[in-house]
Amino acid sequence: MTKQSRDDPTQSFKPNISSTSMSLPHLTEGEEQEDQINWLGLLDITSYDFPYIASLLQTAYTDWLVEMTDVPAPCPVEWFAADFKGELLKPGTTYPEDERALDIAPEVAQACLICRDVTASQSGTGHCIAVPIVTRHTKEVFAVLGCQIANMDEAGISFAQGWVKMAAGYFRTCFYKRFESLFVLDLLQVQKQAKREEYRRSILFQVVQKLHDQIDVDSVLTEVFERIAGMYPGAKVELLMSQDHLSRDPRVKSLQLQGERDHMCVRAFMEGRMLRTEKRGKDDKTYLEIAAPLVGKQGVYGVFHLVMPREEVEEVDLQLIGMLADTAGSAFENAKLYEQSNLLVSELRLINELTKRLNQSLRLKEVFKFATEELLSIFRAEYCCISQIDKDSDFFEIMACNIPSLSKENFPKDYGFSGLVFSTREPIILSDYKAYGNITSRLMDETGARSLIAAPLVVRGEVIGAIMLAHRADRFFSYENYRLLQVLSSHIGLAIANASLHAEVQRMANHDMLTELYARRYLDDRIQELMKRDEGGSLIIVDIDLFKQVNDTYGHQTGDKILKQVCSIIKSTVRKTDIAARWGGEELAIYLPGADVHSGYQIAETIRLRVAMETEPQVTVSCGIAEWNHDSEKISVESLFYLADMALYEAKKNGRNRTVIGFPPNE
Repeated sequence: MTKQSRDDPTQSFKPNISSTSMSLPHLTEGEEQEDQINWLGLLDITSYDFPYIASLLQTAYTDWLVEMTDVPAPCPVEWFAADFKGELLKPGTTYPEDERALDIAPEVAQACLICRDVTASQSGTGHCIAVPIVTRHTKEVFAVLGCQIANMDEAGISFAQGWVKMAAGYFRTCFYKRFESLFVLDLLQVQKQAKREEYRRSILFQVVQKLHDQIDVDSVLTEVFERIAGMYPGAKVELLMSQDHLSRDPRVKSLQLQGERDHMCVRAFMEGRMLRTEKRGKDDKTYLEIAAPLVGKQGVYGVFHLVMPREEVEEVDLQLIGMLADTAGSAFENAKLYEQSNLLVSELRLINELTKRLNQSLRLKEVFKFATEELLSIFRAEYCCISQIDKDSDFFEIMACNIPSLSKENFPKDYGFSGLVFSTREPIILSDYKAYGNITSRLMDETGARSLIAAPLVVRGEVIGAIMLAHRADRFFSYENYRLLQVLSSHIGLAIANASLHAEVQRMANHDMLTELYARRYLDDRIQELMKRDEGGSLIIVDIDLFKQVNDTYGHQTGDKILKQVCSIIKSTVRKTDIAARWGGEELAIYLPGADVHSGYQIAETIRLRVAMETEPQVTVSCGIAEWNHDSEKISVESLFYLADMALYEAKKNGRNRTVIGFPPNE
């Protein structure tokens, strides 16, 4: 039996050709040669098959009842049969069951199954005899045949048992006849399927050979049409091409990308995979609709659209159609290579050069500026606009644009053509904006542009922005421009992602993860830079008083919470030009470019007073301040920190919760 039917008792019994040998007995060499002719007689069932042969038993029992009409019985009898559980089978329509006559049949059948031998029992209406039906090789009982007869003497009963044994043997023969028929039918079906597979492989081989010999596009398409028509005469076939390919064949049509996003052929083209669906025809028959993309190595060129009766198609046919479409796609592409060679070479050089130059810079502004300039030059467009999704506001932000009125503008992510690109994740080519009229666009309205191509910026499967190119002439951009922009947009998106990632890594490296203040290393580098150009500056070191005691009392989680509160107060107190950093542990540092020590003292006191009032649980801070200017004897980052640290030490020693100004030793 097949694995599926063994797992599901409700499935009808079906022999498994590949596993039939499991139930064959061990044969000698001479027996094997003799049984090569009678191999069907070696087939058998096993105990694993018993739960699944109910329908087979029922059919065999009906056959047997019909045959027994021609065999005279020695006396009036009522026949019955049971399965391996002792459950009675339903009789054939010719012999309706008399339940009163078979009142003890279930009990006798169960007793026969238990003792595995002929069983007889007497009842008020006569005697009941049951004979076990066993398998060919293992002699396991898989059914019972019995009868109810009128009262007879001992001699009559002995004769009746022999006669029932003979009838049981014939019932066993009827069962195995049915079993062998099932096996042969299954074998023929496998053979038929193998022939169909061989035919499909032959067709595919011929198609592959002929298609790749063709260098003419129309010849490629005609060959595919003829092969599909030969294999599926009832199929309606057409090819929807996605580009401007003129063909004399009426079955070659244009694939409309605009306004048909949910059409199966458009989805098959966009996804690059075969789609199928079933539908009911006007003649009330079920038809299978198939959209198989014409895929080459460089992209999808069109979609084969087939509609055929459902009964003519198997799963293997779908695989064959898919392989035919793939083969046709490769052949179509090869045929187009000659006429497109110069264009493709120039495009490859362009992509290589653009990618190389994009990756030379990791500054986001430079990437946007260079991409805008190159796109305007490559496509000879008049206007270019590159937008990016702001994850915080969920708006499109114009990152680069040669239209001053749109620079740094923000638009909802569902607005205009950028919103359409974002929602559909598909590129756009628009021949005439004035004739389109479905979408409002400030880019098109303010510039008077009529032609547009746009593509999404996709990084790791996520749309992060959009590129739009426009021109005031209608039908300015070609399909090749549309396709090239798709390729370039992926490289530009990757360059933007790399620059954004680099900026984020830099930000993370320069910031403390807990407090979101700058890291100490960044503060040291910035002070050193500012000392080279400024006239002076001040440094404040802030330390939370008794912070260890806070951690011991409330726990480190609360301690982190207090540290964040203090940092929030510092960030809201200092100027935008000031640099606040986590110096270490609970110590924080603030550098005030160009500020003297008195200005620093006022800021430090503001921070100290706010911390005492606004923290929960309440804590206090101590502050140490130091300044530098060009009149100082020793100007260095280390000396500045040393003076501020000494001042902080004085504040701690004198009672905490205070601000102390540090001066050089000679003062």
